[in-house]
Amino acid sequence: MKKITVFVASILLAASAGAGADAQIRGDYLEVRTANVFVGPCIANGEVNLTGKEAILAWRVNEGSWDGTPLEGLSVVAIVRADATLGDPFAGETEPARSVIVVDQSASGPQKQALLSLARSMAPELLDRVVSVESAPIDLTVDTQQRASLQAGDIANFSTRGFRKDDHLCGNETVLYPPLVPVEAEAAFTLEHEFRGDGLGSRWSSPHRASAFVGEFIR
Repeated sequence: MKKITVFVASILLAASAGAGADAQIRGDYLEVRTANVFVGPCIANGEVNLTGKEAILAWRVNEGSWDGTPLEGLSVVAIVRADATLGDPFAGETEPARSVIVVDQSASGPQKQALLSLARSMAPELLDRVVSVESAPIDLTVDTQQRASLQAGDIANFSTRGFRKDDHLCGNETVLYPPLVPVEAEAAFTLEHEFRGDGLGSRWSSPHRASAFVGEFIR
């Protein structure tokens, strides 16, 4: 694992210290995987442990504070890579996932620490092994009918829409893999999905899949 810089180490320490603080905060949540999440067995059986080892999770705060710091209008993104299909209950013992976290470039120093703390509190196991923390402009939008998009600098992006009839490739489709964090979300179809950053040993592009969630979080 890459050595974490002094800045990253200090911000992680501050985030961990505040992760348990009382807060009331809510906003939009997006998630995309490299495997289909709304799927039937004819596709799922051919993907397990071969795909779905990567994911992008994104939060945009619409109102509220975390660790006593107001975060309205700010976003944080986590890019995750594991050794097995994320969310697979039969994966067995694996190495902890590695992650890159992107905090909103427009946030102040305390706000960046609070955003990181918020993300880690929402996905403590997934974000236990952070290899780098980046600062970049984040544009996260959510519209009707599961239309949503994320642009995190030049590091990661994805976009979604609601399902159409021709998106369903086999019968008995269901949400095989629920969201990786405790949120209220519905599955969506992924139009674009790309990670171009460093630190995870891989870059990927995985568009045109039933692989996303669009919803809301509250803590």
